[in-house]
Amino acid sequence: MEHKYRILVTGGAGFIGSAYIRRLLSSKKDIEIYNIDKLSYASDLSAINKLDNSKKIHKHFKINLCNYEEIFSLLKSFKPKLIVNFAAESHVDRSLDTPKSFFENNVIGTLNLIEAARIYWDNLPDKEQKNFKFHHISTDEVFGSLNASGFFNESTKYDPRSPYSASKASTDHIINSWHNSYGFPTLLTNCSNNYGPYQFPEKLIPLSIIRASQNKDILIYGDGGNIRDWLFIEDHINALLLVQEKGLLGESYCIGGVAEKNNLEVAQEICEYLDKIRPKNKPHNRLIKFTKDRPGHDKRYSIDNYKIVKSLGWEPKYEFKKGIKITVDWYLKNENAMQELMKRSNYSGERLGLIQK
Repeated sequence: MEHKYRILVTGGAGFIGSAYIRRLLSSKKDIEIYNIDKLSYASDLSAINKLDNSKKIHKHFKINLCNYEEIFSLLKSFKPKLIVNFAAESHVDRSLDTPKSFFENNVIGTLNLIEAARIYWDNLPDKEQKNFKFHHISTDEVFGSLNASGFFNESTKYDPRSPYSASKASTDHIINSWHNSYGFPTLLTNCSNNYGPYQFPEKLIPLSIIRASQNKDILIYGDGGNIRDWLFIEDHINALLLVQEKGLLGESYCIGGVAEKNNLEVAQEICEYLDKIRPKNKPHNRLIKFTKDRPGHDKRYSIDNYKIVKSLGWEPKYEFKKGIKITVDWYLKNENAMQELMKRSNYSGERLGLIQK
């Protein structure tokens, strides 16, 4: 990257956005980062702020993407060469309870950001226009649900099944239409289920670890047979950086961890490792309990990585067993911090997403 490569990140206090920024801060590249994050219940800047050079090259701005004027003003003053949009409400269960907020934040927020970026880009000199990129981070959930066979890829028909995935599908269509209509330089990536350190403990893996460590029931939806393709966070960041460096503008890239596991297998893997490091409380799998399934629960996700592997040379480096070990170790080491975060967010690990009749 050339001198002071300016990167605007949205949602940089979230799980994936924060990991991306931390990776940039640990690099030796001469960069400057502006981080827009409205700081919702799951936001956490502590890991970024702990890094030595954070104050020098990273600045956080508490801005809601629904505020177009503030976004456009910041773009004009900062003059980024790359915009990376992580900002999104992302929990399916919460989207079942409050669907409207997901469309307000995800759809309107993305529309405001890309339109402000388009106008900013349109007024850049030709050389700067050619070096500008807008990278939108999305999910494989926009493709719906698979049966026992088959994979998602870049040509898969969109078929979202939850308010969350419908809102993310809408943002993908916005990104593609801005590229086709205006020639706006976009990159789009759709990833499988991320996991790893620092994830807010409402998702399956961190919540199962925390509850098991406290000798509480691990609640699994339905019969535990719903399958996800699990992607370790560091593998995802590697893919994102590679797409930004070598990806073709206007293209989309699917990113999967090549680690299909059903929810019951994930819980059992966590329990098996806990039995080894905390043998006094074994067997931890006695804590696994089944609960009423999520409404409209997608049966299976799985990604075909062919395009990003063949065209860009990426491949996941973390096998699931290794990734889970790193993740469990981190949550056990940071139990107090996670409890404080949950308390601050007014979340105690309760079941969400039960539609009220």
